[in-house]
Amino acid sequence: MKPGIHPEYVEATVICACGNTWKTRSTRPVLKTDICSKCHPFYTGEQRIVDTAGQVERFMQRVETSQRLQQVSDERRRAKEERRRARQIIELPDEQRSPAEEAD
Repeated sequence: MKPGIHPEYVEATVICACGNTWKTRSTRPVLKTDICSKCHPFYTGEQRIVDTAGQVERFMQRVETSQRLQQVSDERRRAKEERRRARQIIELPDEQRSPAEEAD
C-alpha cells in the first residue's frame, strides 16, 4: 500500500433509529442508520411498510392512477363494443331480406 493515501480505519459505533447500537470498523467514527436487523420487518416477522422519504405514498398514488386509467379504458372498450353491436343489429335486417321482399 502506498503510504499517506488511505483513510484511517477506526473503530466505529453504528446507531440505529430504533436505539440499537453496535461496534464495527469504518473510516468514520459514528454511523447512523434508519433500520437494522433488530427492527427490520424481514427479520422481526412483522407486517409493516417501511417508508423511506414518501416512497410508499408515491407508489400507492401510481397504483391508484393506474387503476383509474384501467377503469376508464375498460369503460371505453365496453362502450365501443356496444356501439359496434348496435350497428350490427341495425345492419343485419337489411342484409337478411329475402329476394321476395325486395320485389314488393
